[in-house]
Amino acid sequence: MYAVIATGGKQYRVEQGSVLRIEKLDAEPGSEVKFGEVLLVGSGDSVKVGTPRLAGASVSATVQKHGQGDKVSIVKFRRRKHYLRMKNHRQKYTEIKVTGISARLYNNRANGIAIMTRDREATPVVDALTYYVDIVNWMLDGAQPVEVVARGQKGVLKAAGFDVDDVNYAIVTYSDGTVANFTVSYALPEKYPALGHATRFEMLGTEGVLIVDDDHTDQIMYTNKGIPHVYLPGHEVNMVFLNSGTPGDWALGEFHGAIANETRAWLDHLVTGKGCHLATPRQARATLETTLGIQLAAETGRIITLPLPG
Repeated sequence: MYAVIATGGKQYRVEQGSVLRIEKLDAEPGSEVKFGEVLLVGSGDSVKVGTPRLAGASVSATVQKHGQGDKVSIVKFRRRKHYLRMKNHRQKYTEIKVTGISARLYNNRANGIAIMTRDREATPVVDALTYYVDIVNWMLDGAQPVEVVARGQKGVLKAAGFDVDDVNYAIVTYSDGTVANFTVSYALPEKYPALGHATRFEMLGTEGVLIVDDDHTDQIMYTNKGIPHVYLPGHEVNMVFLNSGTPGDWALGEFHGAIANETRAWLDHLVTGKGCHLATPRQARATLETTLGIQLAAETGRIITLPLPG
């Protein structure tokens, strides 16, 4: 996973753990700095390019030291004019070490309100963030979540009659020192183009960072006639991110549901005996406890220790 950032009038390609020298910053050695001008994020064959910046993306780094580059000599000479001038220059720089890239999960408020109307307990954390907690826990299998810090803010959804946060921020620490940062919001405008989840998330740890960019902003359709929302009967939008809805073929009206691949994997296992990578009871419990820990930390403002008592 890598990103391209802009700072000091220059662009730099960075990865987790990258050490580079940039134009001098007004920051003390050992302090953390954040770069909001992220122009590109890539992983393997997948590349997300901003216009010019990627919304919601940032790169954090630690200032290692300040210094001066190698001396550059500038000579001006005019023959037969007895003219000779020499100047030396050493460019000041700041050396930084990249430590992480931010994360978040978005959904529009029309979808969020419809979900909570069906089940008031299906808060954004419980309904959606749990999937991404599950992915992170699976990737870190062997490391157990041990502590949760979370905060939230109420506004739009509370005014609609639901006592839940518009946005939640959570930091989950694991037993091996890895840190995962989660953000979730179901309060985006009703006409926001993402039909389902618009996601970017990262895992920060001692050995690296994993970033999943799943905003679907690379495939856009717009029409003045209005586009039926795949999840909300009677609700239309003018612009959509085409792959942000349920899997399937939208043009043919064929939708496979949110767990189509998991169902196929299970059926393949039953028919052919092929290995099935569904969650074990232990993994499921860890995911549920982490999710409930995030919810509890946001509601109480307390640091929550995992596993939960009882």
